[in-house]
Amino acid sequence: MSDVSDSSPFAKSGVIIAQKTPPRLLIAASGTGGHVFPALAVAEQLPDYQIEWLGVPDRLENQLVPDQYPLLTVPVEGFQKRGLDMIRVAWKLLRSILRVRQILNRGKFQAVLTTGGYIAAPAVLAARSLGLPVILHESNALPGKVTRLLSPLCSLVAIGFKITTQYLPRAKRTFWVGTPVRSQFLTADAQLSDLPIPEQVPLLVVVGGSQGAVGVNKLIRQCAPVWLEQGIWIVHQTGENDPDAKSFQHPHYFPLPFYSNMAGLFQRADLVISRAGAGTLTELAITGTPAILIPYPFAAEDHQTYNAKVFANAGAALLYPQANLSPEFLTTEVAKLLQHPDGNSRSQKLAEMARQAKQLAVPDSAQQIATLVRQLVEP
Repeated sequence: MSDVSDSSPFAKSGVIIAQKTPPRLLIAASGTGGHVFPALAVAEQLPDYQIEWLGVPDRLENQLVPDQYPLLTVPVEGFQKRGLDMIRVAWKLLRSILRVRQILNRGKFQAVLTTGGYIAAPAVLAARSLGLPVILHESNALPGKVTRLLSPLCSLVAIGFKITTQYLPRAKRTFWVGTPVRSQFLTADAQLSDLPIPEQVPLLVVVGGSQGAVGVNKLIRQCAPVWLEQGIWIVHQTGENDPDAKSFQHPHYFPLPFYSNMAGLFQRADLVISRAGAGTLTELAITGTPAILIPYPFAAEDHQTYNAKVFANAGAALLYPQANLSPEFLTTEVAKLLQHPDGNSRSQKLAEMARQAKQLAVPDSAQQIATLVRQLVEP
């Protein structure tokens, strides 16, 4: 059967031009924005590919992906289980691997790209059992257990931090490419048109990651009265899970459960107080925003502290463990950074932190990963 119609001049001349079938890529990314957003950024760089998405039911990808790519879901659980629960999880993992094998076979996919989440393990194992190439992207400085275990099976591992290589001695190949960010972070003129914040006032932004951070929120509300009295304006992304989010009010304090224009917010901020998830740190580097980092103390293997140390050691941020942080100390530290006799809200310290943050940025990360995909699929 020919793809050329009888009315085509090529058909009339007897010349048949076969249309090239677009390469088919399965992207496996699930759970949080730290997994889903980088994968979406890479997908944008592959407009000539037929992309389908593999995720887990009831996670963030179900909100973000279906409007852009076909979404397939497979039930998978985390592996932090013990005893009989671990047997159940292992059985569910085996079933999920078989299900992903069926998806790969029926879809005739040529490669798998995974940026992590619960779906990563069955995606990698199923693809390798079929001999398909796999690219795994690890955004954290300390790679997770799944990455460390499965990296030898992957065609290559793309890493967000240079130091990650030392934790993956059995990986076939590693490439430092940074972590992709949403395209809005690469736009230089992002504006805050929906927040009435004057241009010249010092602005402190507080973020706790996609789930918020109740412990940090409580600390910030204890410090906020002093900062506001000193003329500092505050935008506080509280997340959806803080029952006291609206307990403190002030005309210059904006508590928001969620805010979509984080690029504009980070570009405008003089200082950010944040957890130390890899996605947020990447965004801070791209926008060149100084930060105080308070790693989530219960993160798996304390990986947020490893992330934060990269920025602290580079002079791009200050690192304070939550257990050692008092309201009095944080109040004083922020005030010292944001208040100066000459009226300038950005001190020399903040300016230097901003310069060092920019040094850690990899603006073309998504393009680099897309190139690696093409090299595997189109040798």
